[in-house]
Amino acid sequence: MAKEKSVAFITLGCKVNIAETEGMKRLFEKAGYRIVDSDEFADVYVINTCTVTNMGDRKSRQMLRRVHAINPEAVVAAVGCFAQVSPEEAAKVEGVSLVVGNNMKHEIVSLVEQAAGSGKGIYVRGRQQLDEFEELPVETYTGHTRAFIKVQDGCDNFCAYCIIPYARGPVRSRKMEDVIKEAVNFSRQGFKEIVLTGIHLTSFRDNGTGADLIDLIGEISRIDGIERIRLGSLDPVYITPRVIEFAKNTTKLCPHFHISLQSGSAATLKRMNRKYTPDDYRRAVNALREAIPDAAITTDVMVGFPGETRQEFEESLAFCDEMEFLWAHVFKYSPRKGTPAARFKDQVSPGGKEERSRAMIALAEKNREKFYRRFIGTQQEVLFEQPVPGSPGSVEGLTANYIPVEAELDESVIGKILPVRLVDIRGERMKGVPED
Repeated sequence: MAKEKSVAFITLGCKVNIAETEGMKRLFEKAGYRIVDSDEFADVYVINTCTVTNMGDRKSRQMLRRVHAINPEAVVAAVGCFAQVSPEEAAKVEGVSLVVGNNMKHEIVSLVEQAAGSGKGIYVRGRQQLDEFEELPVETYTGHTRAFIKVQDGCDNFCAYCIIPYARGPVRSRKMEDVIKEAVNFSRQGFKEIVLTGIHLTSFRDNGTGADLIDLIGEISRIDGIERIRLGSLDPVYITPRVIEFAKNTTKLCPHFHISLQSGSAATLKRMNRKYTPDDYRRAVNALREAIPDAAITTDVMVGFPGETRQEFEESLAFCDEMEFLWAHVFKYSPRKGTPAARFKDQVSPGGKEERSRAMIALAEKNREKFYRRFIGTQQEVLFEQPVPGSPGSVEGLTANYIPVEAELDESVIGKILPVRLVDIRGERMKGVPED
């Protein structure tokens, strides 16, 4: 009897990668492989890589080397965005047997088995060949209480700093009927929350029916058992009166909107080739908050973009203070080979970027606490997700508007939505007391 083969996965980067990794897991399971943890000895390691920053590239290389050290005889597959953009570089990492770009993950099992028999291979298509949505159905999620559904891929915006249009190809969308089938399947498995993900989510459009993201959300909201629908990153220009009216009147759509900012300076945004101004962003957020007062706004903010003067940074800092984000992902610009910004003059010094990053993070933490304080004493519905690390007898989860909450409850509540009263702030989380 043949020995059962084992496969381990490491996922770097975005929620789209999370969804794609789960799809690859199901393919290996159907082929008879056993899924093991990434720090265990395995026959195959699949690293779903990230290339959004130079740090993403570095982490991808580190993870490839790490798993090779665990089992030098294993097939190590570099998959995804770093593999797509830098296939030769990925192939040079010690131990890498296989390089698989985007839109070829559905062939991962056969490619791994080819590599096991014949050695190293590189399978990467050019950007214009990434023209169809790659179906990689996810039948279940292991270790999750929220189910991520990838509905869109690719980006046509070509922001000056971003490599992702080259890594992911042009915009393309999944058929709405396939998304609905997957959501129904998740509801039958007991998942309460669906997270819709995409590289440029607001570009979703079903080519056959013309349905857009609002139409898709409306259909999912009709599925019994699904109590929450959460969205990935949105463009500020997407927040139109139609979208706001829909969000206000759709009870299952979480009042949490991740609206990418990057900078609060009009001059910086223009150099970035972003398609909006701070005024556009302000109007979108203010209109959302007027319609949905408890809505949480989260964002991404870059500091140290080439040419960012002290005045421009101060404008960005002041704008973020005005917006009072619940949470901001603050990151320092790093030159990305292959993008226009890497050739820009007036690169900000590493010290200057570090200083600006610390100031922006401090502001983000202040605004997060301010947002939390609004909800002390209120009752909120929390989807409990996991035990609190290092705190036996406590579990943590999220409110609909993305506040992380911990409560003294046993693990039997994981996967359930329960009412709790928010009573205090505990660092990055709030303390909740179960309501009878």
